[in-house]
Amino acid sequence: MHAATHHIADPGMLTSRQRVRRALHHEEPDRVPLDYGANPGIDHRLKAHFGLGADDHEGLRQALGVDFRAVGAPYVGPRLHAEIADRIVNPELGMRTKWVQHGSGGYWDFCDFPLADASDEVIANWPMPSPDAYDYSRVREICRSHPDRFLYVGSPGLGDIMNSMGMLMGVEQTMIDLAEEREPTLRHIDRRLELQQELARRILEAGAGRIDMVWIGEDLGSQRGPLISLDMFRRLIRPRLQRFVDLGHSYGLPVMIHSCGSSSWAYPDFIEMGITAVDTVQPEPLDMDPVVLKKRFGRQLSFHGCISTAGPIAFGTVEDTVAYVRKILAAMMPGGGYCCAPTHDLQDNSPTENVLAFYETARTLGTYIGDLP
Repeated sequence: MHAATHHIADPGMLTSRQRVRRALHHEEPDRVPLDYGANPGIDHRLKAHFGLGADDHEGLRQALGVDFRAVGAPYVGPRLHAEIADRIVNPELGMRTKWVQHGSGGYWDFCDFPLADASDEVIANWPMPSPDAYDYSRVREICRSHPDRFLYVGSPGLGDIMNSMGMLMGVEQTMIDLAEEREPTLRHIDRRLELQQELARRILEAGAGRIDMVWIGEDLGSQRGPLISLDMFRRLIRPRLQRFVDLGHSYGLPVMIHSCGSSSWAYPDFIEMGITAVDTVQPEPLDMDPVVLKKRFGRQLSFHGCISTAGPIAFGTVEDTVAYVRKILAAMMPGGGYCCAPTHDLQDNSPTENVLAFYETARTLGTYIGDLP
């Protein structure tokens, strides 16, 4: 199997920024771009492996060869939602999480769902911050400290509707309210999206042309198929996401959308919307075979992800991991249009040696010099 036959004269000369830009433009860079996301447990183990401090996020990304860096403005305003014992309460939007222990570690999971049984008035008037309550000077600091990295604003939560509402009112009530087009819930959604859009706009302004991409998200699929109908997507979700796509385009930037599960049914709409890349590309769900997606959409969309966090990295050996990453590279790299990344955050049940093998394989076999061995 061949990754590519195009030869670049001087590998290593490309910066991360140049590398990702070429990939997103369906050009073959020196090597496949790399990204990273992980739960705290495996993140701490990786830092310990490299002899890094627990807070040395940049050092770990340099050690792994990661090309992407996030740009954001931290919230510095007042707490709008009261603290609760044994919970973490988001001070801006009021989501609540509790610690859930499992066999290989633990995580803070969403709970309580304060809007699940709330009145129309409470939902519509739920406290939200002002866009003035963020420190935009931090944006300029990040841009100055990463002159050669590929910088993006946003995350899978930017523009997201179903997932974010589910954090506040639970998935079932969220889906009911969307199906019924409950006006206070839609008003709440639009208030939050207006805040996010203005926050993203101010970050882009503070970045003064240095930011390279806008990252948005909306989880559209389960393991077995779509979560909502195409009609509902086009009526309620797509127009709201389009505002963020248009914002990115107004700054001349590509836009990437995150969507978990079986979501390829929405890819034609993504293309019509002007979206450049799709994130996650989770291989296990229905109609998400990377080989098929590359063949069908690879000329119009770029891909970010594909390396399953529920596959060999979690449950296999180092040899299994190398073989799996090699297979994905061979399928996704030809012609550019691919950034290698975990489908979701790497989980605590992934052996450290498997994660290291993943990144080493991507760095060494993900070259466009010659054929994939």
